[in-house]
Amino acid sequence: MSSHDSFSYWVDEKSPVGPDQATAIKRLARISLVKKIMKKWSVTQNLTFKEQLESGIRYFDLRVSSKPGEIGQEIYFIHGLFGIKVWDGLKEMNTFLEQHPKEVIFLDFNHFYAMDDNHHFFLIKRIRSAFGSKLCSVECVEYVTLQYMWENKYQVLIFYHYPLCQEYSFLWPGNKMPAPWANTTNVRKLLQFLETTLEERSRYGTFHVSQAILTPRVRTIARNLVRGLKNTLVHRNLPMILNWVKAQKPGVKGVNIITSDFVELVDFAATVIALNDLLLEEDESATKS
Repeated sequence: MSSHDSFSYWVDEKSPVGPDQATAIKRLARISLVKKIMKKWSVTQNLTFKEQLESGIRYFDLRVSSKPGEIGQEIYFIHGLFGIKVWDGLKEMNTFLEQHPKEVIFLDFNHFYAMDDNHHFFLIKRIRSAFGSKLCSVECVEYVTLQYMWENKYQVLIFYHYPLCQEYSFLWPGNKMPAPWANTTNVRKLLQFLETTLEERSRYGTFHVSQAILTPRVRTIARNLVRGLKNTLVHRNLPMILNWVKAQKPGVKGVNIITSDFVELVDFAATVIALNDLLLEEDESATKS
């Protein structure tokens, strides 16, 4: 129950193009029309953090960057274009957690752009300020049950794909949250990739993300300039992806975390959450036997 490029419900087409883009794209983006097209292909979620949380999303795929030329060390969410300040997003999440003390979220900071160590120290300080004692310290993955989280009043797990994570007890290293990426526009290849990586996933010691995401290629964007990601790749293929999700089983030998684009288009979160009923049924069967 998670979203891909989770913050990207709002990206600023007036801002500079992000440092996550190739040089050729940055040159083209001097034309305002190109930025409008980029926005159509950068936005992968229509819901705000609050709305995603209320819909049942609990894992957030996050990419962050400093803004070139800006004084200070402010950090922004990014996906092609700059989004909101990270601090504003973290506060929005914390407000939800304050209101729902038994809910747990996973924040996966997996791409950093235009950031030196000082930017990282600034961001880590922001994370600690936002969540405080809700931050779950690094622990053996198998110990981290909901009961464990509730007993310790933890609500947030932070995965931080940068070496500085070793200096903070509340930053889980990125290798604890592997997320294999299919990098394809073909839905059948995607589903085969998801099956293969599930079979190969580590049974113990890590979480696991199944990225049910189709990635547009340059020619896909060129052929569908005006329509954008949602109307081109997503609408057409979501039914097949959702059917694959419905066929999964959670647990050690099955799915753990599933990400998708435009989670509001279908009952994506509800479908993923319903898979947990299979675990309850297994527990009940084991108890009876």
